[in-house]
Amino acid sequence: MDPEGEALLLQEARESVEAARSYRRELQQRLRGLQQARKQIRESAALTRDVLEQHFNDLKGTLRKLLDERLVLLLQEVDAIEQESIKPLDECQKLIEHGVSTADDLLQEGESVIHEVMGEQNEKLCNFTKKALHIQLDSLPEVPALVDVPCLSAQLDDCLLTIVKNQIFNHGTVASRPPVQIEELTEKPGGILVRWCKVDDDFIPQDYRLQYRKSTANHFEDVYVGSEMEFIVLHIDPNIDYQFRVCARGDGRQEWSPWSIPQTGRSTLVPHEWTAGLEGYSLSSRRNIALRNDSQSCGVLYSKAPTYFCGQTLTFRIETVGQPDKRDSIGVCVEQQNGYDSLQRDKAVCISTNGAVFVNGKEMTNQLPAVTCGSTVTFDMEVVHLGPNNNEGGNTKLRVTISSNNREVVFDWVLDHSCGSLYFGCSFSYPGWKVLVF
Repeated sequence: MDPEGEALLLQEARESVEAARSYRRELQQRLRGLQQARKQIRESAALTRDVLEQHFNDLKGTLRKLLDERLVLLLQEVDAIEQESIKPLDECQKLIEHGVSTADDLLQEGESVIHEVMGEQNEKLCNFTKKALHIQLDSLPEVPALVDVPCLSAQLDDCLLTIVKNQIFNHGTVASRPPVQIEELTEKPGGILVRWCKVDDDFIPQDYRLQYRKSTANHFEDVYVGSEMEFIVLHIDPNIDYQFRVCARGDGRQEWSPWSIPQTGRSTLVPHEWTAGLEGYSLSSRRNIALRNDSQSCGVLYSKAPTYFCGQTLTFRIETVGQPDKRDSIGVCVEQQNGYDSLQRDKAVCISTNGAVFVNGKEMTNQLPAVTCGSTVTFDMEVVHLGPNNNEGGNTKLRVTISSNNREVVFDWVLDHSCGSLYFGCSFSYPGWKVLVF
């Protein structure tokens, strides 16, 4: 065989070896996947057995306790009726026994008097006759008839057992899969957007419940309960793994469904922060919430750094409101410029609290609804054009979308040089405004 053919065969052999190695690697990965699936089935089955046994043991203990308590109450009721009914009989019995004793005494006395006098009239016989008349031997106490006294019995409804039996037979279900699963985890600056979906077509959800925890923590904690199918979990530390799980409550039911399979996510994006130290604003501990305080100082509060990048969504949520002013502003700018009392200036785009939109200090014709408590204002930007010699300072055109209260304004913003990241900022003339950024 010529050298060229031998080299070709060697190359084919090497490719076959590499393909076999890759094939084996893929098969081994699938084996690990099968092992994880088997582990999930067995562990979830064992946990479900423990939960069922514990629940039914608790249920039996509770039912036994309730039955014992009911039995005690009914026995106490029997005792009360018995004592109340026996009391007048006891009194009647005392009266009769007293009468019997009196009659015995009178009988003995009478027989003695008769024996002593035997046909003679004397004083003892007269006294005995008067005494007998005084006792009223024809007066007898009334004894109640049996139909007039209580005859206790227990009234037990046999249908209770049937009802309880039906409830027990229908109590509890075993689900092979939860009705909802987490669909997507999207990192945000200082947060993670969690989206979930319904995977059981027959399940009609009323509410969802989302929990999260750090991967190193032992317990999940609630972060959202509501009807939406997505939620941004804030206060997420960057580059830390978090686990998320979701469940649902069926329409008209009280209990929650089984939890979804936990999903792990993290955010590598730097959290948005306001600049600390500006006299007119008070910041939260994480510096993502700014409150316009009572200070007379007025100016623009900027972000600590240019942390907004094109392609992301920048969100402002109005937590509380104050008195509006036409110079108020919430928006994005190329650079920090001190000495201004508003972002209604060059190299900035913003929205005022009255809904007016400004680009480079000029008000647009299109306007958004006025900002209110709970309003969410979002900024989305994407690069649509880079001018010639952009690295040397050519023009950059950004497509900007500002959304608020289910309305949006779209426009192009031309910058005189490329801008990798942008600052955000806000300004309010009057106190009371509180803004969360994420």
